[in-house]
Amino acid sequence: DDSKAVCRLSVKFGATLKACRGLLERAKELGLDVIGVSFHVGSGCTDPDTYSQAISDARCVFDMGSEVGFNMTLLDIGGGFPGSEDTKLKFEEITAVINPALDKYFPADSGIRIIAEPGRYYVASAYTLAVNIIAKKVIMNEQSASDEDDDWTSDRTLMYYVNDGVYGSFNCILYDHAHPLPILHKKPKPDERMYHCSIWGPTCDGLDRIAEMCTLPDMQVGEWLLFENMGAYTVAASSTFNGFQKPDIYYTMSRTAWQCMQQICAQGMPVPLEELSCVTSSCGHESSLEL
Repeated sequence: DDSKAVCRLSVKFGATLKACRGLLERAKELGLDVIGVSFHVGSGCTDPDTYSQAISDARCVFDMGSEVGFNMTLLDIGGGFPGSEDTKLKFEEITAVINPALDKYFPADSGIRIIAEPGRYYVASAYTLAVNIIAKKVIMNEQSASDEDDDWTSDRTLMYYVNDGVYGSFNCILYDHAHPLPILHKKPKPDERMYHCSIWGPTCDGLDRIAEMCTLPDMQVGEWLLFENMGAYTVAASSTFNGFQKPDIYYTMSRTAWQCMQQICAQGMPVPLEELSCVTSSCGHESSLEL
């Protein structure tokens, strides 16, 4: 059941629990060797109990397989696990449901091998995308007297055009329901005025919009914006539409990680560091990324 997922896969893949027995019986007739069960609750699932129900259903299918004559030894619990902290459902909330369900239906002594597909979990925060402002458009607004006390009211709206878009790394907006928001490369001054802005990709397509509405200062062509958590379903599916090239990839690490690597090279494996000091950083600020 992926009805509570952002990206649903059931429209194309899978079988209902009711259909499984017939499929297993047909597989037996054809001489196929069914070795296990695979399920996927969809990417961006918002209800952790969905995983528990899927594991329970998988147990039923294993029992059906045994009755038909299969020796099933593999369970694949799928993927879609969040890889960043800006999600409604945290990874820890999911594992708090999955682990007890596995202990109940597939205990350690059951002989069942359990695998998963945690691609997003591993790579989402591994990339911070840096885009360059290549053009800018200023739209003058009409200001009424009633707007004078509105802190966000401005005489202009800004449109920024950057060197990557939905045909490149931001294809995740179209295909992965992503809502990326920019981060300033340089910290603004405390009194710096902010404006309503939109951000656009470089191609000829009017669909090539990255952010419809955000607040940014008055920036200039040549300045940079950062987008965190851009490792999953971004560069891997990008194209060179309109002749715009895919972004270059540079490997960086936080100062803490660099110091740890230096210590390993010089002295061997160090005493384990506290978990909080080893958390992966996806932000160019922490990596001291010079743009």
